[in-house]
Amino acid sequence: MEIGTALNPGVDIIYHYFPKLSEKQREHYRQLGELYPHWNTQINVVSRKDIDKLYLHHVLHSLGIAKFTNFVPGTRILDVGTGGGFPGIPLAILFPDVQFHLVDSIGKKIKVVRNVATTLGLENVEADHIRAEQLDEKYDFIVSRAVTRLADFYPWVANKFLKKHKNAISNGILYLKGGDLNDELKESRLRAEVYALSDFFEEDFFETKQVVYIPV
Repeated sequence: MEIGTALNPGVDIIYHYFPKLSEKQREHYRQLGELYPHWNTQINVVSRKDIDKLYLHHVLHSLGIAKFTNFVPGTRILDVGTGGGFPGIPLAILFPDVQFHLVDSIGKKIKVVRNVATTLGLENVEADHIRAEQLDEKYDFIVSRAVTRLADFYPWVANKFLKKHKNAISNGILYLKGGDLNDELKESRLRAEVYALSDFFEEDFFETKQVVYIPV
């Protein structure tokens, strides 16, 4: 088991905050620590200065959505601008009965996502090199990690939601974002709820990180 340090925690930080993982899930998260450094030497999907903080800055950050809400089996989730697979891959490991569609406009990043998903045997992950605006499918939730300002993001996905709600919260956007969001939310004119990830995670990294929930 990878121990890590306080400044550079390893997979144990995932086990700490999600203690009820199955052995299969624990192994999948452990493998991320091998797969992403390997792929990052070929295709830069995580900042090279950040790869040693993979679990804290990328995996745990992605799982912040799961601290805000759970998803029932059969939920369909679109991850827009997934990059190397965040937040989609960590969430897909946690919710094996939920279907995840990961999309990005950069094809080489989707190559990494597909290889990671295949290596882990994640049958609930589909990955496509396509822009969200070009999709005809509909989803319960759309997730993303700060790909752009909300005023620009919302038009890409406004017509991509299923009308029937099956989860504890209404269908909508779950957006991981950092910093002061007041101006951005005013600009977007969207009805949004903002939840601080520091309420769930004690590490300094999360002091300014938030989940923005926009119900539809």
